[in-house]
Amino acid sequence: MGGRWRVKAAVVIAGAGIAGVSAAYHLSVRHGLQDVILCDPRPPLTLTSDKSTECYRNWWPQAPMIQLMNRSIDLLDEFATMSGNIFNLNRRGYVYVTADDARLETLESGAVATAKAGGGSLRVHKLFEGRTPCETARHRDGMTSGADLIANPDLLRTLFPYLTEEAVGALHVRRAGWLGAQQLGAWLLAEAKSVGVRFLPREIVGVKTDPPGVRAVDLDDGSHIETRVFIDAAGPMVGDVANLLGEELPVHAELHLKVAFKDHLGVVPRDAPLLIWEDPQSIRWDPEEISGLRDGMSDLLYVLPSGCHLRPEGGEESPWVLGLWEFRRRIMRPRFPVPIDPMHAEVVLRGLSKMIPGLDVYRERAPKTMVDGGYYVKTPENLPIVGPLRTPGAFVIGALSGFGIMASQAAAELVSLYITGQDLPEFADAFGLQRYDDPSYLESVGADTGQL
Repeated sequence: MGGRWRVKAAVVIAGAGIAGVSAAYHLSVRHGLQDVILCDPRPPLTLTSDKSTECYRNWWPQAPMIQLMNRSIDLLDEFATMSGNIFNLNRRGYVYVTADDARLETLESGAVATAKAGGGSLRVHKLFEGRTPCETARHRDGMTSGADLIANPDLLRTLFPYLTEEAVGALHVRRAGWLGAQQLGAWLLAEAKSVGVRFLPREIVGVKTDPPGVRAVDLDDGSHIETRVFIDAAGPMVGDVANLLGEELPVHAELHLKVAFKDHLGVVPRDAPLLIWEDPQSIRWDPEEISGLRDGMSDLLYVLPSGCHLRPEGGEESPWVLGLWEFRRRIMRPRFPVPIDPMHAEVVLRGLSKMIPGLDVYRERAPKTMVDGGYYVKTPENLPIVGPLRTPGAFVIGALSGFGIMASQAAAELVSLYITGQDLPEFADAFGLQRYDDPSYLESVGADTGQL
C-alpha cells in the first residue's frame, strides 16, 4: 500500500504489542466495532511483549492494582478455556523467599494488608505438623487463591528442598503463574483478524486534529487514515506517540534484561514456581575477579538489591530456566537492539545461587546462556495510564512497566469501555491521566509499588 492513499477507520491503534493487539481484540470481538486498524512498523508482538518472565499475579500493595489484575486474570482464564489453553496458562504461583526474620515479618504485615485489600485469604503456617499445605499447582486450579505464609524453615524445606538452608520463611502467592505471551498475542490477533481487524506494517508519524478532536493519522509512506478514535499503545514509544498530539506523558523507560540459561544438570525442578529472593545480597567474587571489577564495575563489589528471581521455561523436558535481576537501575531513552551488559548473565546466575545453592555448580562450568531484554515504561508511582488523553478522541494504554502481560487484558477492556461508552469499573479513575491534575496526588501514593 505504497503512495498517497486515504482510507477511513473507526479506530486506529499505534502499536501491535500485547497492549495494542489486546485493544484490537476487545474492540472488535467483544464490542463488535468494525474497521479497526493496527499500525506498527515491526511485526506484531516482536519488540518487548515477550521480554519479561511473562508472569502474572494479583498480589499487589494497592487495591486498584489488585482489582485490575483480578479482572485481567479472570479474562486470561476465560481465554485459556476458549482457546484450549493454547498459551499454556498455569497457576504455579510466586514464592518470595527470605533469610531475614525481620523481612519475614514485613512480608507477613504486607500480606495481611494485601489480603484485606482483595488479594485473597492469607493462611499462616508457623508449626510443622507433617503436612504440606501449599504444594505447587501444576495447572490452573480455581481453588488456588490468596497466599500461604510459610514461617517455619522445616516446612519450607519440605515444600522446596532445593532452597538454601539459610531461608527462614516464604510467602507463596497463589493466584499467580505464567503463560506464553507470544501464543496469547497470536491467538488474540487471529481472533481479531477473523472479524475484520487489519494490520498495517507502517509507522504513524503524525496525528491531525480539528476542533472536535482527532481527525486522521499520517503514515510513514505518505498515506493517511481518517479516524475519530486513536489509541496510543506504542509500548516503549508511548511517550513519543503522545508527543504527536502535543501531549506529554509523565513516563520514563528503564532497561530490563532477561537471562535464559540451560540448566542441563537439572538443578531447578521443572515444576518449580516463580522464585524470588527478597533480601539484598553481596556477590561472592574470587580475588582475581575483585581486582578486575575495580575498574569500571566496582558497584558489583557492594551490596546489591533484592529481587533476583527465576522460573522454569518450556515443558517438562526443557532444560531452560529464565533468570531476572535488575541489580542496576538504568533509565534511558529506548533504543534497539537493546544494549547488553556483558556481565549480566554471570551476576544473575551468582545471585540466584544465593537462593538455590545447587546453581553454584555452574560457577566453574558455565551453562549456555542467552540474554535479551526490553524496557519498562513507568510513571513516577509505577501505575499504568489507561483511558482518555487530553485530545478528544485520543486514548492511551501505557506505562505498563513490568506488568504488561498480566495487566493487558483488563487494560484493553478498560480502554474499550471508554471508547464504546460503557459503564466503567470502580478502579478506572486510579489509572486515568487526570489523576495528575491533583497537585497532591503523588504525595498520597505509597512508596511500595510491588514491582520486582
